[in-house]
Amino acid sequence: MPSRTLDFEGCVNFRDLGGYRTVDGRQIGWRRLFRADGLSKLTPTDRHQLVSMGLATVIDLRTVDEADQRGRFPVDLVPVRYFDLPLTDVLPSTAELPEWREASYVALRYGQMVAQGGAALTRAIEVLASADSLPAVVHCSAGKDRTGVFSALVLAFLGVPDETIVEDYALSALAMERLLGRLKAEYPDSVEAVEQFAPAILHVVPETMEEFLAALRAEYGTYAALAEALGVTEAVGRLEHTVLVEV
Repeated sequence: MPSRTLDFEGCVNFRDLGGYRTVDGRQIGWRRLFRADGLSKLTPTDRHQLVSMGLATVIDLRTVDEADQRGRFPVDLVPVRYFDLPLTDVLPSTAELPEWREASYVALRYGQMVAQGGAALTRAIEVLASADSLPAVVHCSAGKDRTGVFSALVLAFLGVPDETIVEDYALSALAMERLLGRLKAEYPDSVEAVEQFAPAILHVVPETMEEFLAALRAEYGTYAALAEALGVTEAVGRLEHTVLVEV
């Protein structure tokens, strides 16, 4: 079985969504859909690995300011189709950060991402379902919140059960420890400022995703109804044909 977590020097949370079983007995094919944290600091070794993987598409869910300040995927060195699709306009304020220790608060914010970021979610799913888009990676800065929301929706639309979606979300916990350490090393003169973001960075618990998925079911009834609301029913059907395999 291929490794779910891929090792890169320039990022800490690059994972494969392959291998997850659906409720109808199929599974997502390996090395087709990926999720990740920031991809602007890839080393030559990292870039060679992505070229070897045949990466075709990068979807960036970060804010415009994040992308401008931290850099974008190096399309000049790794030719891909790059889509800048911010899922939120702004990051959490400093005053909000302590609340990111609470699963219910984070789940609520995830719900707001779906409600307010519908256009970006719709476009991102359409991109994944388009011809020659795979392999593809979706990423934000940490690879757990915005990327977690999008990955959860894609898995749910493909028929992956909730408990598996929760397990996939929780895999980001160890990577966040590495991310915090990397940020401190990268900004040695701003360690105190980095520490302020620790609650938002480190908070990865299964209850958050459980509450988020329960809220979606309560509001829409089924994931098919949510896909209909986002206008991606046909796109999901095309995506099923390109990523799901019989086992």
